Parts: sequence; structure tokens; C-alpha cells
Amino acid sequence: MPLVTLNNACLAFGHVALLDHADLVIEPGERIGLIGRNGTGKSSLLKLIDEQYPLDDGKVWLQPSINIAFVAQEPLLDSDMSVFDAVASGLHEQQAVLREYHEVSHQLEHSEAPELLDRLSALQAELEDNDGWRAQSMVETTIMQVGLNADDSVGVLSGGMRKRVALARVLVTEPQLMLLDEPTNHLDIDGIEWLEELLVGFAGSVLCVTHDRRFLDRVTTRVVELDRGHLASFSGNFAEYRRRKDEMLNAEALENARFDKLLAQEEVWIRKGIQARRTRNEGRVRRLEQLRRERAARRESLGNVNFGVATGDRSGKRVAELTHVNKRFGDKLILEDVSCVIQRGDKVGLVGPNGCGKTTLLKLVLGELEADAGKIERGTKMTVAYFDQFRVQLDDEATLAGVISPGSEFVEIDGARKHVVSYLGDFLFPPERARAKVASLSGGERNRLLLARLFAQPANVLVLDEPTNDLDIETLDLLEALLQEYTGTVLLVSHDRAFLDSVVTQILVFEGAGRVCEYAGGYEDNRATIRARAKARDAAAVPAQKKAAVSARGTPRKKLGYQEARELAALPDRIASLETAQAGFTEKLGDAALYRGDGAEATTLRARLAAIEAELSAAYARWEALEARAGELDEAR
Repeated sequence: MPLVTLNNACLAFGHVALLDHADLVIEPGERIGLIGRNGTGKSSLLKLIDEQYPLDDGKVWLQPSINIAFVAQEPLLDSDMSVFDAVASGLHEQQAVLREYHEVSHQLEHSEAPELLDRLSALQAELEDNDGWRAQSMVETTIMQVGLNADDSVGVLSGGMRKRVALARVLVTEPQLMLLDEPTNHLDIDGIEWLEELLVGFAGSVLCVTHDRRFLDRVTTRVVELDRGHLASFSGNFAEYRRRKDEMLNAEALENARFDKLLAQEEVWIRKGIQARRTRNEGRVRRLEQLRRERAARRESLGNVNFGVATGDRSGKRVAELTHVNKRFGDKLILEDVSCVIQRGDKVGLVGPNGCGKTTLLKLVLGELEADAGKIERGTKMTVAYFDQFRVQLDDEATLAGVISPGSEFVEIDGARKHVVSYLGDFLFPPERARAKVASLSGGERNRLLLARLFAQPANVLVLDEPTNDLDIETLDLLEALLQEYTGTVLLVSHDRAFLDSVVTQILVFEGAGRVCEYAGGYEDNRATIRARAKARDAAAVPAQKKAAVSARGTPRKKLGYQEARELAALPDRIASLETAQAGFTEKLGDAALYRGDGAEATTLRARLAAIEAELSAAYARWEALEARAGELDEAR
């Protein structure tokens, strides 16, 4: 039986139709990703299912007694509560008892006053009568599961930790359906991967609004697209949605072209006037009228964001060089002994947990902060455009046009003047909104406006601090394409793994305790390099152990044959030599400097590494085969 059914659902805010006779069915066990452009009504659909407001028309049916849990983009939590109390607040009927039991238990750790013991006994009895022990266990287990400390105050937690509290609060209710609105917001990459594992193992159903493409690939069993009031369903993950969507768009384009050609022919025929009247028939006229109606009803695709950025004059070859840089804020160590070089044209990703120092490093590079120790050399002719994750550059009382071009009706892009209203249109802001105030914008619209302002100024260094937050998937794709073609330098902080893999040429990973390490390639390249290095280190100890095992066994029996016995005796040293070479090539391929040229050397090194790995695999197989035969001979004796 379905959990939720929407039938012919209609919902509008003002003149904007968010749902236009839309249908949707949610089955048990499904994990659905809800996607669509900013402002199309995705969050409204979640709230409608959560019964926060009714439909204008149509029907929504919920399974009787269904338990639905909703987690908003910005969950409301009481900052004065402990984590335990905040999570227990999801269990409305038992919350007060659980909260007091938790407090009294802590008080008894420091005092065994009789009144405390009496109160604890009374609370225990109440918990036993109301299945409270199970609820207590559920709260404690869930808090551990999401990686929180029960006694921490909610008020001191980061945005990512607060999001975990909100998720824990709904998980303890054991919902049949979770509605998640941008659940990856405020989470770092480790937090996002933790959430992926949590949802994949969740027994209930999930309807999730997100623009994180890697998250959608990992979690979803179905993708539902909300487009101008209509819902379209695609089974499978995001990659499968992309494939099928492309096929549909290609087929639709061909069908529209055939239709338009037929309509044009009929329009020519009907206008031939007196000459055509002899051949005109009423059936053909009616068909033309029907074609016109169908053409008027066609749902044209929405316009696309038209990104473009001028790089201005070239900067110096070296943008910044950090040598043994340290930075502290009070007693907190942020950076220790950090050295790196950023050259013109580099696209550098900064990756690490929230609060680890990524923004601090950016400000050191730009000269907004000075190091406590070490040396920072900054390049010449740098023109910087800075995208701030907190959007502090936007004045809520300013108009959109005023943000883009204060005091002028025009902006200059690549030497050409463009009217500010037309420029805003490139970023999907209609002409009537050019004079609207910034305060009226959604989160995604604010990001688009900030990008429009960023790209209106020539820059040879782009500094992007979490630019992907709240951007829809189409805009993300276009921003990726622009940054790939951009010839200046890019410094990018992002938790979007797919975006990092598409854009950056190297990554600075904040590994904790102030340590920053540089890796070549994108996020997945970074992970692959770490795995390869670990594998090489683990394998380095194996040949010595195997050689010792051969020595302990003694000289192989001559019945192997003289050449085979010599080969077996030499194989451990040969394997050790190959593994040393493997580790060396892996280390070279992990050097970011390798990728700053034309890539030819990297291609050669990869080919040599592949050849060594193939040879190593063959040597292991041969060693094991000869060892097995020698062992069989020993047993036969």
C-alpha cells in the first residue's frame, strides 16, 4: 500500500503555479530525490505532504496513522537545551520524563542525597509503565549513531552538528517517511558521507530535496523532477536520470522540429488567399486550428543562466607562495608549518571539516590576514573577485540592479557595455525584478545574484567560498563549465564532491591539528592517492616476510628443476624491487606540480605504473604457484 498519493494536485502562490495537476505516489522503502530549479516549489511540496498547508485543488492521501518526520533546511532548535533534551523532544509524550531522568542520573554522580534517589525511583517506575526504557535506549543509541555528545549544549554546536541533532530528533520517532529539505547544507564531506550511509540503511522511505549530485547517486532509488508545476518520475539514481532525461530532450526536440515544420507548411497554405480557395477544405482548416492550439500549449524549456566572466589582465606567474606558515586564534591552532605554491591558472580546491581553517587560509593568501610565523609571498597584478559563503556583501535594502551596477544603468563585460536589466536576465532575473530589494530573494536567488556581481568585475583570481550552496543542478553544471574554461586562477572551498572533481586541478586537504597536505587532481583522485599510498605502505612489509618464510623453509627441492628453484629463491627480492618502484611512481603522480604542464609526463608515468603493477601481479602469481608446488613436494616426502 502506498504511503502517500497525490492526485491532480494544484497549488499556487499568487500567480505562480507550483503544482499544476501533478501526480505522485510514494511507496514503502523508496528513497526519492526531488530536484528542480530554485523557486519551483520543492520545499512547498514537502510541507504539503507534512500537512503544513492544504492543496488549492486535487487530493492528497496519506496512509492512515502514518508517521511522517520533516527536517527543514534550517531546523529550529532550542539553543539552551542539551543534545539529549533536543533529541528526546521528538518523543513528545515521554520527553519530560526522559529529560528529568537524565538530569537526576547526572546529579547522582556527584551526590547520593535521599531525595534524589527517591525521585529517580519514581521516574524509573513511570518509565516502566510507559515503555520509557525503550525510548531512553532509542535516544541514547541514536545520539551515538549520529556522532554527538548527549551533554553538549545545542547553542555551542556548529551548523553541521545542529543538522545532526535535527536528524536524530526525527530518527527516534521511527518514522515511516522522512522529508528532508537540503539535508547536506552545513555538512562537511565527512558529514555528507555519514548521512549517505545513514539513509541507505534507513528502513523507512525518504523524500529528499537536494542539489548534491554525488549524494543523489549514492542514496536515491528514484528521482522526481518538479518542472513548472509538473512532476516527472525517473527510476534509478541521478546518473540514470541524466541519461534518460537527455534521451527525452533529444526526442522532444526532434518531435518539436517536425511539428513546427508541418505548422509552417499549413500556415503558408492558408495564406495563399484566392488562389488556394479552390483547394481549401474545412477538415484541413480545422487541423491547422488544432496545430495552433497545440503550439500555444507547448511547455517551452525555461531559459538558462548565461554565465560569463572576464579575466582582465594576466597576473604574475606566481599567485602566492606560503613557506612554513603558522596561524592561531587564541589557544586554537589553525595552521601549522603549511607550505604550498599557487601559480597562475591553478584551480585549487580546499577540503576539510567545518571550522578547520579553510577560510583563514584564503584570507592569508589574499593578504586579509597575516601569519603568526612563516613567510607569505603574494604575486603581482592580482585582481581578485571574492564570493563569500555568508553573503555579507549583499545589502538587503539594495535593489538587484544597484547590487550589480551602483549608480549606473550599464555593466561592462569583456569590453562591451550591457544594460543591467539584460545582464540580470542572463542570471534568470526577469526585468520586473531588477528594482526589487535583495531582502525578497530566496537563498538560491541570493547566490545567483552574488555570482552575477562577481562576474561583472574583471578578475584574474576567483576566490569562491561555498559557491554551490542553494544552486540548482542546471546552474551548477553551467558554473562548472565556466570555471573549466576560465584561464585565471581559482581558489575554491566546497563540500560538493562532484563539483570539485569537475573543476579543480589540485586539492589542499586540512587533515587536522593544523596540518595541510596537497594532492593532485580532484576529490576522488585525492581518495585514490591516499588508498594507493596506504596499499603501498602495507605491501612494503610483505616481501620481507615472504622472503623470511622462504629462508625458513630452506632451499626449494631440486625436483622443482634447477631453473625453477633459482627463480623461486629470487622472486621475493624481485617483488620487493617492483613494489618500491610502484610506491615511487605513486608518489610522483601525487605531486601537484606534475599537472601544471601539458600533462604528457603524467600520462607517461601512469603508463609505466600500469606496466609495473601488471608485472608485479604476474610475479605474485608465479611466486604462489612455485611455492605451492614446493609445498606439495615437501608433503609427499
